[in-house]
Amino acid sequence: MKTEYEKCIAGEPFIGGKDPKIVEMILRTRRLLAEFNSTDYADTQRRQALLREMFGSMGRGVHVDIDFHCEYGKHIYIGDKVIINMNCTFVDNNRIDIGSDVLIASNVQIYTATHSTKVNERMVQDWSEGDEICRTYALPVKIEDGVWIGGGSIILPGVTIGRNSVIGAGSVVTRSIPADCVAVGNPCRVIRHIDNEDQA
Repeated sequence: MKTEYEKCIAGEPFIGGKDPKIVEMILRTRRLLAEFNSTDYADTQRRQALLREMFGSMGRGVHVDIDFHCEYGKHIYIGDKVIINMNCTFVDNNRIDIGSDVLIASNVQIYTATHSTKVNERMVQDWSEGDEICRTYALPVKIEDGVWIGGGSIILPGVTIGRNSVIGAGSVVTRSIPADCVAVGNPCRVIRHIDNEDQA
């Protein structure tokens, strides 16, 4: 029988509060986030050390601004030369893979977690005081190399944003976006393609 954590990473419905591994991951990450978000902004060395402890992996030249929030931390994998601007939230119940040369503007939200639209599947029916009230499932999100995500955008579970694409500010990305394009709106749609071939 799978643990709740194994169900989580398999994209199956899970109840996080029933799995000690999930509870410990969340507690650990909350403590690291509290320290990260309150560390002197000039103390780059300490801030970088906290991020490396929190994330699954992090490349060179990565800047994460405050306030930053995430769920498990260890499910976030970041390449080289990445900016994550202020007030971003990454709900990383499943993997969030961020490539290299990526710009993520302020107030961007990335969600891997979601729930069934059917209330009987979403809510725990045999609930008792102290237990979690709902079931969650989570799908990975991938941001490929060279992507720029505009401020206030929301990226939903299971989405891949293709290499070198640009997501307009305030977009709600409900489906995967191909490489080399500009996509905007709610729901986010491709409005034009970008020629990234002939660049000096």
